[in-house]
Amino acid sequence: MPNIKSAKKRVKVNATKAASNKARKTNLKTVLKNANAEKSPEAVKVAIKKVDQACAHGLIHKNKAARKKSQLAKLLNSAE
Repeated sequence: MPNIKSAKKRVKVNATKAASNKARKTNLKTVLKNANAEKSPEAVKVAIKKVDQACAHGLIHKNKAARKKSQLAKLLNSAE
């Protein structure tokens, strides 16, 4: 455990942010899994929104977000 006050605060803040990021990533994975299983326009729309939000929060890289959105659009078009 750090002795310096600012270092103690960093430990707390990092733990809080790690928990938040983990929850968001888990939610993203769940939504993507549901979109792949259902293949409905509503599920894909929700998944694309979540991918955009994850990219905006810095959870995933913008190229990965673009790739996931492309895969979802391809999935939707093949279902029709």
